[in-house]
Amino acid sequence: MKVQRARWSAATGGRTGTSGQRVLMAEAALAGGLVLALLLWELPSLRREARIWRMAGGFRAGHRYP
Repeated sequence: MKVQRARWSAATGGRTGTSGQRVLMAEAALAGGLVLALLLWELPSLRREARIWRMAGGFRAGHRYP
């Protein structure tokens, strides 16, 4: 049995199948932008925390600082 696909027409809005993909790509771009903005916002704090961690001994500190 052969399945026929409906032809695309201007009456149905053209590319109806790609609208979901476009929405997903827009959401992914928005989420990526938010993650990047948060990372750039928190970068000075992360650098400060890394410096404190290194001064406290880093991995070598072991059990000295709970």
